Amino acid sequence: MSFWRVILSIICPPLAVIDKGCGSIFIVFLLWVCGWVPGVIAALVILNNPKN
Repeated sequence: MSFWRVILSIICPPLAVIDKGCGSIFIVFLLWVCGWVPGVIAALVILNNPKN
């Protein structure tokens, strides 16, 4: 995970996971709309997943 991805996940989480697939973008977007913190946490978890 690069430094710029972390910054992007803090500013706009859906854009940080744009290359991880449609489902990830949708989940992060819904959490981001519900609250900024859940969206950031979800984006960071998806970006730290070693299987992707």
